[in-house]
Amino acid sequence: MVKIGVVIFPGSNCDADLIKVLQTRSPNPIVRLWHKETDLQSCSHLFLPGGFSYGDYLRSGAIAKLSPIMQTIKTHAENGGFVMGICNGFQILCESGLLPGALLRNINMRFVCKNIYLVPGNEPLNPASNIDQTPVLCVPIAHGEGRYFCDNKTLSQLEENQQVLYRYSNKLGAVSMDYNPNGSLNNIAGVCNSRKNVFGMMPHPERCATNYLLNLDGLKIFNAVFGGG
Repeated sequence: MVKIGVVIFPGSNCDADLIKVLQTRSPNPIVRLWHKETDLQSCSHLFLPGGFSYGDYLRSGAIAKLSPIMQTIKTHAENGGFVMGICNGFQILCESGLLPGALLRNINMRFVCKNIYLVPGNEPLNPASNIDQTPVLCVPIAHGEGRYFCDNKTLSQLEENQQVLYRYSNKLGAVSMDYNPNGSLNNIAGVCNSRKNVFGMMPHPERCATNYLLNLDGLKIFNAVFGGG
């Protein structure tokens, strides 16, 4: 049985949105995991939501990586367990070393909040699978530190190992710096680890996954995670 855990840190502000979407997507139990806990309560799928953990002091995710639950999450990931971070969750996973690279200040040095377009970087990756029929997704972003960066060796490895989850594009799926909202290398909006069981992305699929928001593109990402259409 799939049991889903949503990890909540002080300053998380997208956890309720994420839980609501997960509840509509899956009948399986959803557990709120407080950052001071170390018991994952047998959750097979872990999500780290967006927000401003610890007020984004020092660097986004730099303090949250020290939370007691993160060591248990590392063990879960090392054992092949599914982990996915969204926005601040992505930042935390990078700071924790569970994902390669780092999220730096946006190139324009401003907080950016708007709808953008995405295309799968490598379609076989779990949260990007089965989206080939409608590969361009409209998903909102809301971040000040979303510029993905890594050294040249790491970037080459990401591309060669097909670890790029999503890239920023235009509405026709064209990928170029003209459609890059934060200056990320190679228009990268999300990546995974080399074992392809830990994922992170800056855009917020949970904010475009319900009918009343007039956009269900984010739901396609959650459907991909849980094997639905």
